[in-house]
Amino acid sequence: MLHQAWQLYGRWWRWSSPFIHLLMLTVLTFGVLAPLICHRLLHSYFYLRRWHLNPMSQDFLEQNRQEGQAALHYFEKLQIPNNTSEASGSDAFQPLLLVTIITVQRRDDFHYVLQVASHFHRLLQKCGARCQSHRILLCNVESDPSSHQDVRLLSSFFPMVSHDRTGENPDPRMNQFEKEKQDYVFCLEQSLLVYNPEYILVVEDDAVPEEEIFAVLQHLLLVRFSKPYLRDALYFKLYHPERLQRYFNPEPMRILEWLGLGMFLGPMLNWVYSWATGRPSFCWPLVLFFALYSMALSELVGRHYMLELRRLAPTLYNIVPVTECCTPAMLFSAPSARRALGYLKGLHCRQGFAKDIALYSLLHTKGENAYVVEPNLVRHVGMYSSLRLNDNPKLL
Repeated sequence: MLHQAWQLYGRWWRWSSPFIHLLMLTVLTFGVLAPLICHRLLHSYFYLRRWHLNPMSQDFLEQNRQEGQAALHYFEKLQIPNNTSEASGSDAFQPLLLVTIITVQRRDDFHYVLQVASHFHRLLQKCGARCQSHRILLCNVESDPSSHQDVRLLSSFFPMVSHDRTGENPDPRMNQFEKEKQDYVFCLEQSLLVYNPEYILVVEDDAVPEEEIFAVLQHLLLVRFSKPYLRDALYFKLYHPERLQRYFNPEPMRILEWLGLGMFLGPMLNWVYSWATGRPSFCWPLVLFFALYSMALSELVGRHYMLELRRLAPTLYNIVPVTECCTPAMLFSAPSARRALGYLKGLHCRQGFAKDIALYSLLHTKGENAYVVEPNLVRHVGMYSSLRLNDNPKLL
């Protein structure tokens, strides 16, 4: 008996043993390579927050300040359009897509709304004939609209509506979250009144579009939204915070996606291992190990970085059921925008029940559906919030 046990122990621990191979692979991957490669990846479990968060946050703020200055120079050098209807919104053309930028006065040195507007303007020019049916509308929700300096500059290039409250008596029930919701309702309503578009993309003034946004939206509007369950959705989110995109999450769809990743990579890595070692090509314990190995690695490195691979083509973008946070970029069809307006007017927002949670709550109370597009089609660059004051913001 002792001799047999010793033989079994020897088979497990000799260098040619699969157990030794897999143990070394696990230790090398999770103990050495992944920490070395991923310690600066902001949305990875291997991220060394104590080392990198403060300098990375300061670098991001400085870069964002420079991008704000570049956006200011972009519009200072841009020729004012000769066609006055383009800047006033007086043309009778019904656009396929209206991009409505909601803006409020913030830190002057970052020029958030100029960054967003300059990117959309440049991308529309780059898109050319395919985007001739798109328009941009500015919605100024500053309590005193004339105090918003960046909007005064932009009004020469884009049509604008303003939510002027200067002559109104303050409502004692009004708080910042309710004001934000009412501003959102105003901008959505004005978008329908001014242009009556088929689709409205409501963008907050710190949500900079990705380079491929119009190519992806073109594919979504003309191809994917032909499916009735998508066409009738209340809204589509084009942004979800990267820190909330992990697989280990209560949302069932992500768990299924995670399991599917393991089922795909498990047999593939087993085949690679079998080919490299000259062993039988299929072994259930090895398949299970490599499935768990690939699932753990993808979660620890970060699902966000896996999603980035989908940017290779518009057809690879994913549409999955929505989660409650947040609203930097929201796409509505005209009928769904009217439904959302009716719903939101009947809700009162407060701390803990902001407009994003209010919209999400409608899905259950009104029997609606909504979806999120992955990966994100905008970058949230506004570290200085108009709702929550913070003199020392951080990336996380």
